[in-house]
Amino acid sequence: MTTALPDATALREQAARLDADDPLAPVRERFLLPPDVVYLDGNSLGPLPAAVPAALDDVVRRQWGTALIGSWNAAGWWEAPLRVGDAIGTLIGAAPGQTVAGDSTSVQLFTALDAAAALRPDRPLLVTDPGHFPTDRYLADAVARRRGLQVRHVPPPDLPHFLATQGPRVAVVSYSPVDFRTGELYDMRALTRAAHDAGALALWDLCHAAGALPLDVDALGVDLAVGCGYKFLSGGPGAPAFLYVAQRHHTALETPLPGWTGHADPFALARDYTPAPGIARARIGTPPILSLLALEAALTAFDGVDLHQVRAKSLSLTGFLLRCADELLAPLGFTSVTPSDPGRRGSQVTLRHPHAHGLAVALAGRGVVADMRAPDLLRFGVNALFTSHGDLLTAASRLRDLTVEGAYDPAPPSEGPVT
Repeated sequence: MTTALPDATALREQAARLDADDPLAPVRERFLLPPDVVYLDGNSLGPLPAAVPAALDDVVRRQWGTALIGSWNAAGWWEAPLRVGDAIGTLIGAAPGQTVAGDSTSVQLFTALDAAAALRPDRPLLVTDPGHFPTDRYLADAVARRRGLQVRHVPPPDLPHFLATQGPRVAVVSYSPVDFRTGELYDMRALTRAAHDAGALALWDLCHAAGALPLDVDALGVDLAVGCGYKFLSGGPGAPAFLYVAQRHHTALETPLPGWTGHADPFALARDYTPAPGIARARIGTPPILSLLALEAALTAFDGVDLHQVRAKSLSLTGFLLRCADELLAPLGFTSVTPSDPGRRGSQVTLRHPHAHGLAVALAGRGVVADMRAPDLLRFGVNALFTSHGDLLTAASRLRDLTVEGAYDPAPPSEGPVT
């Protein structure tokens, strides 16, 4: 039997009031969300935007199926990496001509790290977060080996102090504004300024930030940034990533993968490589048109959307979920690892519980999709474009119910390699 929820009436009333006053509520219709599913895993894979199926159908049937190779010109396929890059640029505060889309996040990150190191050739240190996403750490090590650098792992709060003593030796600092496990938000402005005060370059991984909050990379003085297209941008599984390079670095920018599409005159098929002007030199190979144009269609979900409103709603959502967790889940052994301070929160809430994996599996069986990160973290990603406060109360209530009932396997059998 389901145990009655304490203060459920007050929580329901608050959720209803907040959702009724939500100026972004109509944007939810821009996504094809499954009925009777509360989707809180958009910080791993965004849901399907309503504009994507028709766009892909047109690309496959008309542009490819009928126009064939002519669509490289007639449909603007060739320009798509720069066009989509500029569309993403508007969401991260980048003026046109500084962002390119295409290739994977790993490729873009390798390009950015290596190019940044090349811009500071006489400095031996590459500094990154010991809690960074694994790919970021692996690639920092790879670039360090390639460039003869040393990697230093410094937590974000300790970076200013580290730079105060070691700054003249640092080539580049590589961080994310949002901790992918806990949802903690770091101060991009302060950390970028600390890097610049030391003469180093600041590279940011925006995977958990782009589309979730205003970023203003130009105004912050960010040197380089990368990000994926499949989380808050909802570009689809494995959607192309993006690379931002501030215009002041374009002339000196040397990329480690000089592909033919980044040549100044690619169809001349010249023997030697001459980089294209501007951010186009960061293009590498033939663009993945199907996924790139799916991402372009997905980005229309942001049309007319004010990212400051997105941020305000995101904070309302995460604050409400933290209240639900405190009232409904804390008595059952759940603890929040996401900061309660709104200024230190990204767009997710993470709860710690020793049976996180089993609870995530059981929640999915009750129509709430979240995820877990080993060994004991339950992550709830909120996207202000489609998540409601009512969704979050439903998630917290169902999590409490199945915990009270013991209706989960603490060590569930594997359903596959992805958790």
